[in-house]
Amino acid sequence: MDLFRKPNSKYYWYDFTVRGERFRGSTKETNETRADKIAALKLAAAIKGSDPLDKKVPTLREFSKDFLEWVGTGRLEADTRRYYRNGWRLLASAKIVGKRLDRITKDDIEKLPFSGSASNGNNALRTLRRIFNKAKEEKLIQEVPEFALFKEVGRSLRLNDEAERRLLPVAEQPLKDIIVIMRDTGMRNVRELYRIRIENLDFDSGTIFNPDSKTDKGRRFIPISNRVKLILQSRSAGRSEGWLFASRKKGKHIGISMVNRQWVAARAAAGLPKDLVLYCARHDFGSFILSKTGNLKAVMDTMGHTDVKSAMVYQHPELELVRDAINARHI
Repeated sequence: MDLFRKPNSKYYWYDFTVRGERFRGSTKETNETRADKIAALKLAAAIKGSDPLDKKVPTLREFSKDFLEWVGTGRLEADTRRYYRNGWRLLASAKIVGKRLDRITKDDIEKLPFSGSASNGNNALRTLRRIFNKAKEEKLIQEVPEFALFKEVGRSLRLNDEAERRLLPVAEQPLKDIIVIMRDTGMRNVRELYRIRIENLDFDSGTIFNPDSKTDKGRRFIPISNRVKLILQSRSAGRSEGWLFASRKKGKHIGISMVNRQWVAARAAAGLPKDLVLYCARHDFGSFILSKTGNLKAVMDTMGHTDVKSAMVYQHPELELVRDAINARHI
């Protein structure tokens, strides 16, 4: 490695070749000892495989344009695209967006406040982590800062009979039908229920076939109750194919935004807590079916769970057993 001074420059320059590629540039140091250390670091970076040449590291806001372009064109599933776009929406107003990526520290990130639930905050943080990894892949930074996510607490609220009784009179369509179907099938609303296709309904066997889901086991047959059957027959009447919940946009199924608006309005009108989300209907289904059957495997198969830990959150019936035992003690 050569370290030298140009006649027209006050700085020391380095010049070396690694695997046939030449690297030459300024150390931006006038002291020879410090310049030698910088040149050695750049040589080590070149040997490691990263680019040691001086590049202007973009700010988080500047790099977000490249990141969002990748989100739109990369091989990502629709839910992943939506997740990262929402994550950036949450990050876009954070104080760190004007800082260079290599200047953002663990402390900067862990001080960030986010409104809403821990899950909401983690959406932003996971997106930020992916942005850093993307920048590292493009050799804009050498290291990704390690930072902790928020601790998430599992859902405890259930969209039970009482909640349904209060919601249905004030809910608009299609939310009214969605509430009933979710409570009686346990389907995931966005990935499964909104994408029901008429050709996957079998009224003779009383099932819905779900061809695609969050997990491999999500590809399954789902039993339908009598009241859900009436809803499905009414919505599919006169049609043999297509989306059951068709959007006004030709060829599309209903989206999250419209249903969410209806949900927020109905929940407020029904006087229910803000922590109650539509997905709680799935939690209620799992808890109810487990209490009636005692068969955890049947619950997992019906709901498309692959992990026993995920299904164990429905084990509320054990509390009833304990309560009955204590009451029996005092009879």
